[in-house]
Amino acid sequence: MSEHLNGTIVSATELSKRVGTAEGFLDILSGVNLEIKAGERVAIIGVSGSGKSTLLGLLAGLDSPTAGEVTLAGERLDRLDEDGRARVRAGRVGFVFQNFQLLPGLTALENVMLPLELAGIADAGNSARGLLTRVGLGERLSHYPRQLSGGEQQRVAMARAFAVNPAILFADEPTGNLDSATGARVIDLLFDLNREHRTTLVLVTHDENLAARCERHIHLDAGRIVKDH
Repeated sequence: MSEHLNGTIVSATELSKRVGTAEGFLDILSGVNLEIKAGERVAIIGVSGSGKSTLLGLLAGLDSPTAGEVTLAGERLDRLDEDGRARVRAGRVGFVFQNFQLLPGLTALENVMLPLELAGIADAGNSARGLLTRVGLGERLSHYPRQLSGGEQQRVAMARAFAVNPAILFADEPTGNLDSATGARVIDLLFDLNREHRTTLVLVTHDENLAARCERHIHLDAGRIVKDH
C-alpha cells in the first residue's frame, strides 16, 4: 500500500513536449511550471489540443518530456527510463481513463485484483471484493468488461485505481464516454472514494460540473498555463 506524502507530491519545471509531424515540429507543451501539494484536488482545463492529456501523461510518468523536469513523490521522472518510471508509479499512483482500459480477458474481480497482486498484497481477492462492493458492483464480480455498461466499467476502473491506496490519482476525462446522468453518479463516487482514501487528485476534464468539484483549476492554452487559481 502507498505511503501518503506531505508537501509537494508532483511538480514540473520548464516542462516541454515537442513531436515531429509531416509539416515539421509541433510544440504540445512549452515551459510549464507547476507544483501540486499532497491532498489537493486539481482540474486541468482547456480546449481540445491545448495539451491537457499530454501534461497529465508527463506528470504521471506515462511519457517523457522533450525538455524540463518532472518530480513525482520525490523522484525525478525525466531522468528515468520507462521501467524506472513504472517503479516510481507502483503503489503510489492510480489511473482512471476515459476509455476505462480494463483488460477484456479478465473479470471485474480479476481486473481489480491485478494491481494488488502486482503489489504483493496477500489477500488480493478479499480486498478486491470489498472495493467492488463499495462501488456497487458486488453482484458483478464474475462479469467481463463486455458484459458491463459504460458506467459499470468506469466503476470497476475506479475500484482498480484505488486498490493500492495510491498517494495520487490521475484521471483523464473520466466521464467523457458516459451520459450525463451516469457521469454525475461516477463523479459523486470518484470524490467519495478520493475523500475516503485521502488521495491527491489531478484530473483532465471538459466537464464543468466535474471541474467545479476541485478547489484548484489550471487552465492550459496552446501548451502553456494561462491561469492557475
